[in-house]
Amino acid sequence: MADITAGMVKELRERTGLGMMECKKALEEAAGDSAKAEELLRIRSGAKASKAAGRIAAEGVIGLYSSADGKLAAMVEINCETDFVAKNEDFLGFARMLAERVALAAPADVAALVAIEVDGESIESRRQKLVQKIGENLSIRRFERMESAGRVASYLHGVRIGVLVDLEGDDATGKDLAMHIAFSKPQFMSRDEVDAGTLARERDILAARAAESGKPAEIVTKMVEGGINKFLADITLLGQPFVKDDKLTIEKMLAARKAKLNRYRFFVVGEGIEKKQEDFAEEVRKQAQRQ
Repeated sequence: MADITAGMVKELRERTGLGMMECKKALEEAAGDSAKAEELLRIRSGAKASKAAGRIAAEGVIGLYSSADGKLAAMVEINCETDFVAKNEDFLGFARMLAERVALAAPADVAALVAIEVDGESIESRRQKLVQKIGENLSIRRFERMESAGRVASYLHGVRIGVLVDLEGDDATGKDLAMHIAFSKPQFMSRDEVDAGTLARERDILAARAAESGKPAEIVTKMVEGGINKFLADITLLGQPFVKDDKLTIEKMLAARKAKLNRYRFFVVGEGIEKKQEDFAEEVRKQAQRQ
C-alpha cells in the first residue's frame, strides 16, 4: 500500500473541499494516485447528491450581482434544507458566483446555467461537490437577469429577499424604490396589469361584506367601489404609499423626482415551496418504539 502523507490528503482536500477522512480513504483506495482519488470522490459526490436530491430544500439565499456601470444585474435563488446551511460561507459564495455567471453569460434557463464551465469545471459539478461537503440537498431554483439603457437598481434584504429595478432616474431613487418593493412585495406594477379574475373575486367578497351591513343599495355600491380602489392601491406598486413618505404614492414620488419605472422583479426565498411539517411528538414516539 502506498504511503499516504498528510500533504497528499491536504492537497486533495483543498481541490475537492471534502473531509479529511474521506480524502485519505480515497487516496488509500487509489494507491496514492491523486487523480484517481479525486475521481472516486467525484463519483461518490454524485451519488450522495442524487440521494439528497429527494429531500425538500425550502430554505436558502438570494445571490446578487451588479455591474460597475449599473446597467446590468442578476439575482439567483438557491435553496437548501436548513437555515443553518444558508449561513455557510461556501454556500453564500456559490450563490454570488451563480449570479455573476447569469449576468455575464445570459443562460436561457437553469439547465443552461448549470452546464456553464467555470475554471474548467461545470457549475453542476461544483453544486454536487457542495452537496457532498455540506451534506444537504442544494438546488438552483430560478434566476433573473436585467439589463437597461438606464439604470438597474438592486437590493438584497438580508439574504432572503432580492429586488431588481429597471429605472430611468438617479441612483437614490432606484435604491429607495428597490427597498420599498422588498418591504411591500407588490403583486402588480399598475392597475392595468391586474387581471379580471382577481378583480372579480375581490368584488364578490366586498359585495357580500357590504350587503351584510343592511345599508341601501346605492350605499353598498359605493362601499364596494371604495373597497376596490383600496385593494388596487394595496396590490399595485404605483398605487402604494411610499414607505419613506406615506403622503406620496409611488407614482407621485417618481413623478416628483422625474423618474420612470420600466419593470421590476423580486424573489423571496422559498416562496411557493411546500415545506415539510415536522411533528416532534410523533418523532419522539417513533424513537421510543425503536428502543
